[in-house]
Order: sequence, then C-alpha cells, then structure tokens
Amino acid sequence: MKDPEERRLVRATAAVAGAGLLLAVMAPAQADTTDTPAGTSSVDVGAMVDAMTLDQKIGQMTWTHVYGSSAEDTSMAASNRARYGVDTPAQVVQKYDLGGVLYFAWSGNTANPQQVNGLSNGLQEAALDDGGPGIPLAVTIDQEGGLVARVGPPATALPGNMALGATFDAGLARAQGDVLGSELKAMGVNVDFAPVLDLNTNPDNPVIGIRSMGARPDAVSELGVAQIEGIQQHIAATAKHFPGHGDTETDSHYGLPEVTYDRATLEKHLQPFQAAIDAGVDMIMTAHIVVDAIDPDLPGTLSPKVLTGLLREEMGFDGIITTDALDMEAMTDNWSQEEMSVMAIQAGSDILLNSPDVDASIAGVRQAVADGTITEARLDESVTRILEWKAERGILADAYADPAEVGTVVGSADHLATAATIADRSITMVRNEDRPLPLRPGEDSLLVVGAGAAWPERLAPLLADRGFDVTTELENGTSPSAAYRARAVAAAAGADAVVFTSYNASGNAAQQAMVDALAATGTPVVVVAARNPYDVNVFPTADAVLNSYGYGVVNYAAVVRAIAGDINTLGKLPVAVPTADGDEVLLPLRFGHRYPGWPHLPGSGKPGR
Repeated sequence: MKDPEERRLVRATAAVAGAGLLLAVMAPAQADTTDTPAGTSSVDVGAMVDAMTLDQKIGQMTWTHVYGSSAEDTSMAASNRARYGVDTPAQVVQKYDLGGVLYFAWSGNTANPQQVNGLSNGLQEAALDDGGPGIPLAVTIDQEGGLVARVGPPATALPGNMALGATFDAGLARAQGDVLGSELKAMGVNVDFAPVLDLNTNPDNPVIGIRSMGARPDAVSELGVAQIEGIQQHIAATAKHFPGHGDTETDSHYGLPEVTYDRATLEKHLQPFQAAIDAGVDMIMTAHIVVDAIDPDLPGTLSPKVLTGLLREEMGFDGIITTDALDMEAMTDNWSQEEMSVMAIQAGSDILLNSPDVDASIAGVRQAVADGTITEARLDESVTRILEWKAERGILADAYADPAEVGTVVGSADHLATAATIADRSITMVRNEDRPLPLRPGEDSLLVVGAGAAWPERLAPLLADRGFDVTTELENGTSPSAAYRARAVAAAAGADAVVFTSYNASGNAAQQAMVDALAATGTPVVVVAARNPYDVNVFPTADAVLNSYGYGVVNYAAVVRAIAGDINTLGKLPVAVPTADGDEVLLPLRFGHRYPGWPHLPGSGKPGR
C-alpha cells in the first residue's frame, strides 16, 4: 500500500494517464473561499461529464460487489471470473469503470475492520491507477446494526433498529448514527445503506421486522432523521426502502411483493422518507414492491410514477436514487437484466446496484442509448448527480482512509457503551404475572432452552457469568422436536426457573407447545422473544415475557441485566401486538411494564435487597 504522498501522485498521474478526467477539469484556486461549503471540491463536474465516454458514464452508474479481501486477492478468482470474467476485485473495478462497489461478508470483503480499510484503499487505488475510471469509488455497505451488519466485532455490534425504536430516544438514535458513520469512515466506506425507514405495520412481514424502528410514523421519522444526522457527520446515509417495505407479506429477495392499501395509508409510510428528504439525506434506496396506490403495474424500482412522479416531483428529493440489489428474485424472476437496467434508469434511478450480469446491464443501456430508448442526456443527469455528490463529500479530493484510524475509532469504549445503553434501554417487559422477575443471582438455578435459531447458547453463559446456576438443553433449528421438548420438560423439574428463547413463535406451533409443556411442570417460565416482538400473543402460559429485539451478545447481555434486576425495564413496544387471531390489539404501541420500586428489588443486588 502506498503512503499518502505516493497516493497523491497516483491520483494526479491516473487522472491524466487513465480517464484523464479529474486533473483536466480542476478549476483554478479561488482567492475567496469563505462561501465554499466544507468538503466541496473545485472540480468542474460539467467538464468531467463532457469528457466521459458513454461506457464511462454507464460505469459510473454501475455499483456492484466484488469477491476478495484485498484489491489483488486471487483466492476467489473463480467467483469473480464466473460473474465478471476477471480474477481480482481491482480488475472488476477497472473492467467496468465502476462508480461504486458494495461489500458483503459472503463475498470475502469484511473479515475484520483493518482488512476492510486495506480493501477500500486498494480499490480506490485501482480506480485511480492507469486503466481505471480515474474517478474515486463510492464504497458502500449495508451496516444497519443488529440483524444486518456486514462487519462484525471488533466493530461495534449494535442491538438493532427495533431495539432503538423501543427506546423512543432521538439522542440515542443520533449516537447510533455517529457510531456507524465514524467506524465505516475509518474502514474507507463512504456510503452506508442505512437507516431502514420502513414502518413495520404487518406482523407477518418476513423481511423487515426488527430491521424497522417501529410502526408509528412520527417516531420513526424522528429516530430516522436523528440517525441520518449522526451518520452524515461522517459519510452518506441512505433512507430505505422507498416507498415503504413494512406492510408486505413477501420477501422481495424471493418474490415480488404487492401492497394494496389506499393513498391515505401510503402517506403514513411516506412520512419518514419525507422527513429524511427535508433533513438532507444523501441517498434513497428503492423497494422492489408494487404499490397499487401509485402504480399497480410496476414495482417502485422500475416505476416512473414512483421514482420520478412521487419521489422527485411530489416529495422534492434531488439527491441520489439507487435501486435495491437487482439480483433479488423480485427482479430476476420477472425481467431480463437488460430490461430491468433500462427500466430503472427510465424510472429515475441514478444507480444500478448489484446487477446479476453487469455485462448484460451495460450492453442493454448502451443499446437503449443507440436506439433512442434512453438519451445520453438522461445518463448525464445521473452522472452529474453522482459526481457532484462525490465532490461535496470530499471523495474526489481524497478517497483514502487512514489505517491508523481503525484502531482508535472502530469498537472504541465509547461506542461499545452506546451500544450497551441502547440495549439496556430497549428491553421491554410485556408480561410479569405474579412477578417471577427479577430472578436472584447466586440463589436461583436456571434451565436455558429455546428455539435454536434464537441462539440460547449465547444467553446461557452470560447468565452464568452473572452468578446464576445454569444448565442447558439445546437443539438446532427453529421448531423444537418432540424429543427436545421432552428433554427440556424433564430438566425443568430441577430448576427454579426456565428461560426460553423464542424466535417468531407466532407462526411456530412447536415453540408454542414447548412453552406450554414447560409451564405445565409448575416451574416459572420466562420467555425472551429474540426476534419479532409479537410472540407474547401465543404464550398465554408463560409467567414472564421480555422482548429483546435481537439475539446478539449485546442484546442478551441487556436481557441478563434485566432478569437480574440490575437495570429497570424501560423499553416500550414500538409496534402494537395483535391477538393471536389478528382480530384485535393485545398490547398497544408504547406498552411496557417496569419494575416497581427499582432499584430496591429482591435479587437485584441493589440497596434494600
């Protein structure tokens, strides 16, 4: 890796020897720069666009993933070759004159923060070297926190958006954004595809759920704007998934969802996006869903009525629009690569994200320009928008990330404390009949069981560390087998309480049967609902139910503190919980029990025990 001075020379040389764009259009220095916004560049973007070939323009609108842990990594050459026809991440960037890259764990990009920093710097070098586009890259990732986090520890593990939503605290939302933005910037990432602004109004939603901050438009708007402000102190944020993926019953990764509600209901789902636009969010990501109230024929990603009519004209968004990943089955099952790429641009998108066949995508757009289906002027609009954003974010001036920042910023003590605070404030007690909670460390023996998908093996050692006598019975999977249920029931007789981790149990008869069987033993049963927050409606026999909104260590550490009475249960439901048949409301939005008299609780270790 070159040092900073060598990198500056690379950039200057590459601008002439490669695409010849950056250096050729640098405007003369101005004598008075007092009115120049921070982070802006003196690059003449109009001249850059005029100097670009058609393929360079299409490349600038093409952002896709690459396989490998470094720019020159050949360990995943077979995967790169199968998808792109070249061996290394650097070669992918240079072959297509890419405008951006997208990181995933499964593509070998995110082993650890220091490695991510090296990959980012290496790819920027490839973009600016001879043979590259001559323009620094957008380096992007889905780092939402919680369920969707492509970079794991030692990066800060956050408890997730619905946990944040249960706090109803904009200050914590801003702090979460600051953690995400600062850590990603240190790793050389300049775009976070976060936050999720979808209202999770459908308990059967298979893809959003705890990725959402809740169901109430004003609360999600307030928390979303605060999170955007925190992220955009450092890098670009992206509001997703427009115009709202929270009321679907189909996962767009595997099918094409449709929502049939009226325009008045749609307005509620649009409210957080409007708030984000008004707050200056850099980017908005489309949803591959059909919204009947606007366009009953095409999904938002491909609909001019949704992206241009609604988002641009009605709502006034003038930032960058990116598609959601185009390799999702909602797209690939219904349109060819050439069709979807052309239609997305016609609809108003600036970015073609993660096309399953980049060669076909570029060829399709090229042909559309040749036959007049798309004008080159239309491409110029998007490329100008992208380059102006890169200039304003300072990416054109210096796209590299200092490796020394990783050790001081990523996973810092302050960031870990923020994550723990969000988790502590999120734990929501939705039942505590006859007050079995809190339990008593050093006195109570606990049996820890549950759906394997909820990772009870993460919770058990944390309870043991807090001083409980813990035994476990474990099984993989989401639906406990009859044999597993029998083992757990037999073990419950020797415990003072059973802790059961549930995972979307509203639709799982085996989990329901297991909790009923455990309760029938007479041993108190404490359910920890580790995924969606609706499980209480199918556990009438459970003595206590806590919602953790996630099954990460940070979530479960807070659960242990709540079970032991070390913290009060301050979280409130960010969604309403329906009855099991869905006909009525069982628990209203903002419902949540607290420990009365805390911190003077038996078993809490607090004064007055």
